[in-house]
Amino acid sequence: MTTGFIGRLRANDQAAWFELWETFGPVVRAQLTKWGKGRIGSQTVQDLSQETLAALSESIDRYDPTRGARFSTWLLAIAKHVLGDELDKRHALKRGGNKKTGELDESWMSADGAPGVDAQYEAAIFRAKVEAAIRVVGKTSDFTDFSIFSMRVLEARPGKDVAQALGISEPTVSRRLAKVRDALRAKLTEVIAMYSFTEEERREAARNGLAFDPKQPVDAERTAADDALFDEAITEIYQRQMELRRQDQADRLR
Repeated sequence: MTTGFIGRLRANDQAAWFELWETFGPVVRAQLTKWGKGRIGSQTVQDLSQETLAALSESIDRYDPTRGARFSTWLLAIAKHVLGDELDKRHALKRGGNKKTGELDESWMSADGAPGVDAQYEAAIFRAKVEAAIRVVGKTSDFTDFSIFSMRVLEARPGKDVAQALGISEPTVSRRLAKVRDALRAKLTEVIAMYSFTEEERREAARNGLAFDPKQPVDAERTAADDALFDEAITEIYQRQMELRRQDQADRLR
């Protein structure tokens, strides 16, 4: 994570905290639900997700990014700590006792001390980063340009259908789509870097078919093939992220 963003969190910048939670809240809630295995209800998950945010704010001053932990590990360790405290309190109450909130074990800050992280969780964290980049580009792009990108890529509609829906030509669709695609490629690099503690995390875009190297020589054939693969990867990532958000919303309304 960039020093600037860490600084905003440490300065209690509410916009930074909202941005963090808007992006990763659904992933954390899904993980809490998975860990709970039916022992906690949806309302408790909501409460614990808020407690996780509070614990993040309390631990940010102690975080040391040089110790090797991934950003995703940071979130996971704190959520696990919050859930563990909740279950311990319940167990203590059943036995007629009381349980004080435990201290956060900071061994997770080192790569060797990281809690178990599965591939499904890591993939969800990456998809959240991609969605965050899409959200920023949507706010900063021309409305019609982003509408074309949304229909053509996020909804996976054929270019001919998009052109007919908007009353423009297919070449115009392609040209205006390219503007948003280029903006998203640049923003992905920025957002992934912002929410990354390690070089391994910063290479996630390349591993997921979203590599972008502005210094690489360009030819029309290579560009068309790369653009198609990029769009396909974005479509899959975005649609899976929307499934997560729909499930998260359904859980919150229970």
